[in-house]
Amino acid sequence: MTSAPHTEPDLLALARAWLAEDPDDQTRQELQTLLDTGDTAALADRFAGTLQFGTAGLRGALGAGPNRMNRVVVLRAAAGLAAYLHDTGARGPVVIGYDARHNSDVFARDTAEVMTGAGFEALVMPRPLPTPVLAFAIGDLGASAGVMVTASHNPPQDNGYKVYLGDGAQIVPPADADIAERIAAVGQIAAIPRGDAGTVLGNELVDRYLDTVAGLLGDGPRDLSTVYTPLHGVGGDLVMQAMQFAGFPDPTVERSQRLPDPDFPTVAFPNPEEPGAMDRAIALAAKRKADLALANDPDADRCAAAVPDAGRWRMLRGDEIGVLLAHHLLQKGRTGTYAASIVSSSLLGKMAAAAGMPYVETLTGFKWIARVPDLAFGYEEALGYCVDPTHVRDKDGISALLLLCELAAERKAAGSSLTELLDEIAVAHGVHATDQVSVRVDEVSLIEAAMRRLRAAPPTSLGGAAVIGAHDLARGEGGLPPTEALRYLLDGNARVIIRPSGTEPKLKCYLEVVEPVEAGSDGVRAARATAARRLEALAVDVRAALGL
Repeated sequence: MTSAPHTEPDLLALARAWLAEDPDDQTRQELQTLLDTGDTAALADRFAGTLQFGTAGLRGALGAGPNRMNRVVVLRAAAGLAAYLHDTGARGPVVIGYDARHNSDVFARDTAEVMTGAGFEALVMPRPLPTPVLAFAIGDLGASAGVMVTASHNPPQDNGYKVYLGDGAQIVPPADADIAERIAAVGQIAAIPRGDAGTVLGNELVDRYLDTVAGLLGDGPRDLSTVYTPLHGVGGDLVMQAMQFAGFPDPTVERSQRLPDPDFPTVAFPNPEEPGAMDRAIALAAKRKADLALANDPDADRCAAAVPDAGRWRMLRGDEIGVLLAHHLLQKGRTGTYAASIVSSSLLGKMAAAAGMPYVETLTGFKWIARVPDLAFGYEEALGYCVDPTHVRDKDGISALLLLCELAAERKAAGSSLTELLDEIAVAHGVHATDQVSVRVDEVSLIEAAMRRLRAAPPTSLGGAAVIGAHDLARGEGGLPPTEALRYLLDGNARVIIRPSGTEPKLKCYLEVVEPVEAGSDGVRAARATAARRLEALAVDVRAALGL
């Protein structure tokens, strides 16, 4: 982030210069009102820095100024990307997708006009569609790059801008810095060449995606009662079609969350990881005595699920869905490398080894997972799963949902369940219990201060267990690129990783304890109970160590 202006005259001059070139009536009015009322605090917040383009592209609150998501910022980003593509000799069209958030369609159109103005063919999605459709389209259409306008599961006031290159994966260093350098070199907005709004794609692309996703499933049982919510996002229609293509009964959709709504009125945060986000779907599933409750986040690249368990409903953790999908693919004979992020459970590595398959641990984010050579399956605990890397080199909440339904239907037909399968996996490899301590802050500086404190004085024990290894991953560990994270290994086979979120003002702490399962009919239950107590004690000490 660039430094803040030091004087009020500097701030006012920056605001007036921005106002003079802003093409958006809404943000012009916002900025003019702040100037007229002399609200220097609000102006300073908007001009205190610049949204930085990184491997996640851009993401931030909508509004006027360089520290917000708006048309000026997007036009500059598009021009910088176009310059990068020219300079690197990229050929082929640029495909552009967008979700149903505020201004997503506007940002997509602006991007298309900049791309055609730069001499590229711009192919625009026919309507608001899930992110995995955009990722699929890059390979399907032979594109040189892809842009997805989305803020995924962020709050309603946010939007974002995600960039993929021609390999179909999200950008990684040094491409992010190279693109950012060209964005910084963009001059006046009026000087950016702009052409037409590109070619709007037909529904044939969506049909090819659905055919591909449904083709992942084999013949088998389809008797499964499901409840589904798209959480006011863009996944609803495609999930219904995908379920039909695959031969499943139509899911019952939670009506209050069925249609896209950029304000996400029924949830505090439109993220199925957040407590309460799936409450309506779970209540409906309980009422209908369904087998499975399912959700996508608003851009449908994540998949969440809840199951009936001992007379109640419970959410499956992201790690649990990950190992269930991995088990299913291993049973199908899927060969290749299995991968998970460093903050995900260590269980996948043991399952892969038992099946004779290679396993790789990556940094957090599918920009890294998708680049694992010969990838068969990859996941991260934040509900992201790549089950078809040949066609979608990113997480895909729709294909993951279908495969989870296939597995659940097979278990139901065999008189079993997903929870019983998790117990079987625990008997084979031990209970791997995971949890997350997540602290949302108003000031990012609080996160930076907490990380400094932990580096200066690392904890010597957590949850009653001695810290036997403290690793600063910013220095690079185990052949991984440096990343802003701290990892603590604990006596008794436990682990804590602490890292700032890459997309939200959060400090996230990932906890795992491994508990062996003793022989006997009560072994799994006892091991889970012991692991839960250890996790609870660990969470208490981690919160105290953060000092937030």
